[in-house]
Amino acid sequence: MTLPKVVFGTSGLGNLFTALEETTKEAIVRECLAHSPTPVVFDTAGKYGAGLALEALGAGLRKANAAPEKVLISNKLGWLRVPLTTPEPTFEPGVWKNLHYDAVQRISYDGILECFEQGNSLLGNYTAQMVSVHDPDEYLAKARDKEEEEQLLADIMGAYQALRELKLSGRVQSVGIGAKNWRVIERISGKVALDWVMIANSFTIKTHPRALHTFLEQLQQQGVQVINSAVFHSGFLTGGNYYDYQLINAADETHQQHLKWREEFFSVCNAHAVQPAAACVQFALKAPGVMSIALNTTHPQRVAENLGLANAPIPSAFWEEMKEKQLINSSGEATVHY
Repeated sequence: MTLPKVVFGTSGLGNLFTALEETTKEAIVRECLAHSPTPVVFDTAGKYGAGLALEALGAGLRKANAAPEKVLISNKLGWLRVPLTTPEPTFEPGVWKNLHYDAVQRISYDGILECFEQGNSLLGNYTAQMVSVHDPDEYLAKARDKEEEEQLLADIMGAYQALRELKLSGRVQSVGIGAKNWRVIERISGKVALDWVMIANSFTIKTHPRALHTFLEQLQQQGVQVINSAVFHSGFLTGGNYYDYQLINAADETHQQHLKWREEFFSVCNAHAVQPAAACVQFALKAPGVMSIALNTTHPQRVAENLGLANAPIPSAFWEEMKEKQLINSSGEATVHY
């Protein structure tokens, strides 16, 4: 499996933080197809807008007359669309906008197959060829004791058995994992043969722990490809108001530290005429084994700009000042606490 340097995230198609018009979503998909080499890789999930992102992606691809063989879709499985019976969806309240369905977690042998079939149905003419278990870290975090954790882990292992069978039958090309807590990825990778992993909010220009650097080196040695995602911390590092899906509260001490780091980061960027987004992307690509960055946008005109971030010129003096101010570690391996 060969992945491009930029994989297109689709959480925006699921109305993450803001509800987009259908025409805007179609334009985003069209721009991705126009500016990326084939196969164009899209990363999606049943959790994104309770299946809305899958629907919007499939609709956009059909509208653009995209040949299925020119597109590679990664579907992170584990969340199933269900009827909405409450005023707003019960999962991640306040994050997804204008949804007409809810989503529930279904991680088990049968549950993951149900998610797989539903995902392909929502995509329409297209099928996911890269599959994974989505948010196993959140699933394990529900455990109230060690016994329950072992049962939840067994559910995850059952889900991976189902994915393995899908691959062996030729219905998918590869099996991976996506999670925000990279320690859970590490734990599961010791039990399951993975083709790729997607880390989120984990190895960024702001946060890059030494232990994760070591784990990524191990994956690289095993031939496991790594996709780095959420490298802007939900857009915070480029000026947004959310940090890792949480609205920034200036009165919160931890959030004050985040704001202080960003202020200093922007100052260094301005001094060297560097786009913050380009710095984030290029730092994230330097991690061991990272083949791709997953980038998401809600603005069609930014698709081409996003593709250029990986190759935008950044002077060495920028990185030197980032090190001098301890905004990054000199080796790029250890988290700096502020």
